[in-house]
Amino acid sequence: MINELSVLIPCYNSKCTKLVESLIPLLEKERNSDSNSFKYEIIVADDGSTDTTCIEHNKSINTFPNSRYIIRGFNAGRSVIRNFLVKEAKYQWCLLIDCDMVVMNNDYISNYLHLDDDILVAYGAYCVRGDANALKGNLRYIYEKKSEHLHSIEKRTNNPYKDFHTSNFLVRKNLMMKYPLDERFKKYGYEDVLWGKTLRQNNIKITHIDNNLSFEKYETNEQFIAKTEQGMQNLQTFKDELQGYNNVIDSYNKLERMHLGVFLKIIYNLFGKSIKKYLIHNKPNLFLFKLYKISYYSQI
Repeated sequence: MINELSVLIPCYNSKCTKLVESLIPLLEKERNSDSNSFKYEIIVADDGSTDTTCIEHNKSINTFPNSRYIIRGFNAGRSVIRNFLVKEAKYQWCLLIDCDMVVMNNDYISNYLHLDDDILVAYGAYCVRGDANALKGNLRYIYEKKSEHLHSIEKRTNNPYKDFHTSNFLVRKNLMMKYPLDERFKKYGYEDVLWGKTLRQNNIKITHIDNNLSFEKYETNEQFIAKTEQGMQNLQTFKDELQGYNNVIDSYNKLERMHLGVFLKIIYNLFGKSIKKYLIHNKPNLFLFKLYKISYYSQI
């Protein structure tokens, strides 16, 4: 059983107090257990937020038990901030949680602590929640909901390295210090995929468990398209290293071998702006979204 834990939450332009407040009772319950000498800390690290309202709001985290809020004065990227948090952690076990996750299970912390202490990495995954009627025009919600079945524990166990995300995972500090997230990733997307590949290459097992957090906060369609474009730029930059670990790269390479890649460039040049406008302002369409992704990737 695990008896010490550093809960690490990277944030950017987000209010994190509700997440921290929901975690503290679960951690305190473990600390007050008669049979346990459990110790914990919570660290929230702000990666150069520009929203001063969020910064001021999050400062109250410093008044919570065993919690602190660290403000970093620059937006260094998803890999850098997570590596920084692990370095800051004082306990050997680190639980990394994205700031937009929601705790939905009173046994969430306990499920991690009762894992065998010989594991190295454990991934708990996430589920998709929200009012379907209110979100029927939200592209991110529709995309996540359609893909939700891929996050089942059966699917994840079958592809343990390919289906891994940094939104909700437990890791030994010394392991992540030895194999940090690749800090060349400055833009959004796929640093977790490359880390999964790194673990596989070093024969480090990812244990998949059924310990979901809930994903309930969805950006606008315009913001999601912008993040998708950043992700495609990352894929192009790291295409050699991510081959076999991403469907966009693999599909594009297959089309190139069939001498059809040029048609994707034509589609983007002729229709890219119109498709993007449609995805942002009208009823989102997943087929058009996938077509936009791969055609955008083709022309980079």
